[in-house]
Amino acid sequence: MPVASACSADTRLLFITRVARLFAHGFLSVVLVLYLARVGLTTAQIGLLLSLTLIGDSVISLWITTTADRYGRKKMLILGAVLMTFSGTLFAFTDHFPLLLFAATVGIISPSGYEVGPFLSIEQAALAQVCTDRQRTYVFAWYNLVGALATAFGALAAGGIVQALQRAGLSDLVSYRVLLVGYALIGVILALLFGLLSRKVEAAEDCPHQGIASSFKARFGLHRSQGVVFKLSALFALDAFAGGFVLQSVLAYWFQLRFGVEPAILGSIFFGANLVAGLSSLSAAWVASRIGLVRTMVFTHLPSQVLLILVPLMPTLPLAAAMLLLRFSISQMDIPTRQSYTMAVVTSEERSAAGGITGISRTMGASLSPLLIGPLLGGPAGGALLFFLAGGLKILYDLLLYRSFKSLKPPEELN
Repeated sequence: MPVASACSADTRLLFITRVARLFAHGFLSVVLVLYLARVGLTTAQIGLLLSLTLIGDSVISLWITTTADRYGRKKMLILGAVLMTFSGTLFAFTDHFPLLLFAATVGIISPSGYEVGPFLSIEQAALAQVCTDRQRTYVFAWYNLVGALATAFGALAAGGIVQALQRAGLSDLVSYRVLLVGYALIGVILALLFGLLSRKVEAAEDCPHQGIASSFKARFGLHRSQGVVFKLSALFALDAFAGGFVLQSVLAYWFQLRFGVEPAILGSIFFGANLVAGLSSLSAAWVASRIGLVRTMVFTHLPSQVLLILVPLMPTLPLAAAMLLLRFSISQMDIPTRQSYTMAVVTSEERSAAGGITGISRTMGASLSPLLIGPLLGGPAGGALLFFLAGGLKILYDLLLYRSFKSLKPPEELN
């Protein structure tokens, strides 16, 4: 196995923190919008809250990731875990809208089931540092696989726990709050685990570069790769803006609204979706080794958007769930390849910043679309336009990405 030789104590620890974090994101995504609706928020307030959650994560993550190599990756990861605990605690113990807005803006909370905050960029920079160019995509594939499996089991656990608590006599609201407390506690566990990382995860000393604007580099951590990173960031923002219409928590709400699905069944649907998405990560590494990273990103992503557009056109729950599962079986193959490509086309001392800036651009893009979710969910189409907008914009992203980067190859594809 190509990834085996890249394993170290720090690598294993980073995989464990990924599992814990994505498990928490997985179970939170199933109940978050349901919880906010239960505490009395309107669809417009929920959309605003989701947007501010993502915007706040973007601003905090931008600062943390672009300074991580200077102040220490380990310290910044611990700070992210503390912010995750803060937001989970405040969400669990208040239904006061201004306080929820504050927690959403300042803390770290995931409405999508996927990564938010500074963790991903810093962990990827550390992983890319300890593996070769040819190992990198396989390591990222396994990294995404364990994360997807954790998200899947988190979603499954959410449905089961909520159902069990409600059968035990607890109200919907209390059962949802139990999961929010669990989310906060996992933040505490993450802080402890990050504290065990060694100094090997820290960035190497920066080398001086001729003609670099030092103030820009000191502020954003980029120099020679600025143009590539900014172009990638713009494209990734478009993709994430489209994805913001179909966040996992929104999909869960749509399925309940359209088909009256119980939480346990919702958990099972998203367990299956995240399971097939995670397994496809390994296929992505194999495909990329044969046709290249950019082609893998585009050629697997395009057909998945057609499947997404078909979901609301299905007349029954089994058919809609089947379309969603088929979509997830290929839609996430671009994730490890995208991450590997970003780390490959920048210099080693720019990796944390490049991962952070491209990641923040995705979060910022995704933060804008939830503002439109409320009106679209309540419109005459019953939320179907969310799927059409997301699919159409993602197809546009794929075409622009291929046109812009088909000729810029990573080191392992130059030989």
